[in-house]
Amino acid sequence: MVSVIASSVRKGNVLEKDGKLYVVITAENIHPGKGTPVTHLEMRRIPDGLKTVERLRTTDSVEKAFVESQTFQYLYQDGEHWVFMQPTTFDQVHVGSDVVGDMAPYLIENMEVQLQLFEGNPISMEIPQRATFEVVETEPVVKGQTASGSFKPAVLSNGVKTMVPTHIVTGTRVVVMTEDGSYVERAKD
Repeated sequence: MVSVIASSVRKGNVLEKDGKLYVVITAENIHPGKGTPVTHLEMRRIPDGLKTVERLRTTDSVEKAFVESQTFQYLYQDGEHWVFMQPTTFDQVHVGSDVVGDMAPYLIENMEVQLQLFEGNPISMEIPQRATFEVVETEPVVKGQTASGSFKPAVLSNGVKTMVPTHIVTGTRVVVMTEDGSYVERAKD
């Protein structure tokens, strides 16, 4: 275990509190106009998935657990588990929905992800910030509707609903942020 200040904690870090391990879901540093800056942490307890919220001063010390981070390649979904392969050893790891969570729709076959392992067990996962998907359903383009900054709803090939610019048509490949599914740009491929 390593002692670090609360303001340096990031999403995906593993902390130890009261002898139990917690994975950080969100970490936000809040600097109010008056008063002491605080760090707001939303965490999930690793053994049972219980969610907790912590509010700490940014200078408070927290215990960061030593976790091994390895690159894995996503293969396929097998029922309630997602199967990943370590590219150098070809070892396969089955990861549960408690670790994959809301990142599941953004997993693409052969995508490289970072799995954090504690004593050989996957406890958290990081996926690339951006992913490319095809628009499978959206409103047709209306001639003369060229106002910049206007968006329309669309459904992507992974089932996620997002807002895209009015010039995007069904069949167009777009790049979205995996954190919230927001549109970034039209795919260049």
